[in-house]
Amino acid sequence: MSAATSGAGAPAAGPGSAGAKGTGGVQSLERAFAILETMADAGGVISLSQLANDAQLPLPTIHRLVRTLVDLGYVRQEASRQYSLGPRLIRLGDTTSRMLGRWARPHMERLAHELGESVNLAMLDGDQIVYVGQVMASRNSMRMFTEVGRRVLPHSTGVGKAIMASMDRDEVLALLDRTGMPAMTSHTITTPGAFVAELDRTLERGYALDEGEQEVGVRCVAVAVPDAPQPLALSVSGPLPRMTDDFVAEAVEPLHQAAEAVAAQMRGATG
Repeated sequence: MSAATSGAGAPAAGPGSAGAKGTGGVQSLERAFAILETMADAGGVISLSQLANDAQLPLPTIHRLVRTLVDLGYVRQEASRQYSLGPRLIRLGDTTSRMLGRWARPHMERLAHELGESVNLAMLDGDQIVYVGQVMASRNSMRMFTEVGRRVLPHSTGVGKAIMASMDRDEVLALLDRTGMPAMTSHTITTPGAFVAELDRTLERGYALDEGEQEVGVRCVAVAVPDAPQPLALSVSGPLPRMTDDFVAEAVEPLHQAAEAVAAQMRGATG
């Protein structure tokens, strides 16, 4: 977005600047969303001075907009006098998460029809994987642990590995320390070193595998959704006898294409 030109001393173009057509209420709306996004990029808590610097907006403008966001419940002031994202954003985020499955469904349906196995969409929410979309194949369907709304730990899932493969390894190790890496089956990877090595293999080959690590007899191949605003991954799951190495090799490219299509759909859905 470019800087406003309504008066002298306008800030240089930057992430928090209003667009060329942004005037009045539209400009304020653009700046308010820029503030929320800047706070999110900072981890959810930030000082006013840092917010003004990162959003490239004058401090008086930041103060006025932040006070409005506080009054509305979208931002809250901490005891430290810093500001954090507010509780009213939770409902918006939860609703948007549920919408992800709807946006992605056409691409998931095509993939399920092409491969003949179930397709899942999952996101990393805190330290857990939550399944937000699923399409069961019209043939070869079987009931598995992957159900919309189901939460599992990421270390035992293909989607978790696909997402975590591109994460900073210190962040990965911190997450694993918090979750404890319990064994879901006898195949689950339960040591940080072995898991990080598996993430390195995932990153190198471009897809993740769940080798019966969440549910015995179920194999899964997964890829991350590129450039998603929230860590997301698509997977194809099925019983081990059908999920052969040849099937996985044939599924990887269509899976990547579907993930790219989901990413494009999300960009269109979010404007």
